[in-house]
Amino acid sequence: MSRITLLAGGVGGAKFALGLRAHLRAADPAAELTIVVNTGDDLWLTGLRVCPDLDSVMYALAGVNDLERGWGRADESERVSAELTAYGVGWPWFTLGDLDLGTHIARTSLLRDGLPLSEATARLASRWDLGARLLPATDHEVPTLVEVPLEGGDDPHATEFLHFEEWWVRYRAGRPARAFLQQGMASSVPAPGVLEAIEEADVVLVAPSNPVVSIGTILGIPGIADAVRRTTAPVVGLSPIIGGAALRGMADVCLTAIGVETSALAVAEYYGLRAADGLLDGWLVDTADVDAVDCLSALGFDVIARPLRFTSVEETAAIAADALSLAQARRGLGTVPPVE
Repeated sequence: MSRITLLAGGVGGAKFALGLRAHLRAADPAAELTIVVNTGDDLWLTGLRVCPDLDSVMYALAGVNDLERGWGRADESERVSAELTAYGVGWPWFTLGDLDLGTHIARTSLLRDGLPLSEATARLASRWDLGARLLPATDHEVPTLVEVPLEGGDDPHATEFLHFEEWWVRYRAGRPARAFLQQGMASSVPAPGVLEAIEEADVVLVAPSNPVVSIGTILGIPGIADAVRRTTAPVVGLSPIIGGAALRGMADVCLTAIGVETSALAVAEYYGLRAADGLLDGWLVDTADVDAVDCLSALGFDVIARPLRFTSVEETAAIAADALSLAQARRGLGTVPPVE
């Protein structure tokens, strides 16, 4: 029985989790899949606890996500959000569907009853046969704030902070980010089971999620990055950058804000090689970035190039299979898939 742990966030993480589960169900039905999910996007809105990344992964694995929008529930209505807007409550540009609101109401009720987020997540996830255990990176609140120039001010150095979702959804990352801050990060601790899931895994995978505000937030929880360095499992990541552009979302804007080039090579170097106190052993790049393979190999990464676009669940499952093959080759249990 294999124990696979995936670090993931956002829609990209949810899509990869779906493909990974499909591959495991076909190739290793007894495998245990644990997904450690980013909570830096979480927020309180209209008195409800909203956890965008946890819900994206849960909905995708449950088969109830909106495939057209890429987020939220399928077959949604938005009558409640319209009423909230009419009352002047909430964010009119951050529309929550009625089915989605049901999740947030249930979660908030469980939290108000005294359950930590990890237990509330388990209760919500138990509604479906997800084929995976979902763990929030932490039970503590670690909202991501984005430092941006102050609008309408005379001082060019003056700044203000926006919640990540406001910067991302309302402004579409159009206001230049100067820094990202996760409030409460330093005093947070990993949710129960997170460190064990990493340290006792047979393989640890890093989804092609935003390296700065999704994977970066997970790894920023004290103790998690050390667990990744300490595990005896191979750690293999997938590049969120294809041909110098973000696979999805606005990872390029976030990388630019922290001074990292938008390239598959630069993101691998940002995570770092475990042998040099970094976080990765292996790295998958798209065939558009095949020129980076020799450089990455020279740096010590196990690396393959193959198409990385999630064109279907079947193709995503094949991508997951190659990521696991790369990990197994490092463990001496297989061969590295050839560069395509």
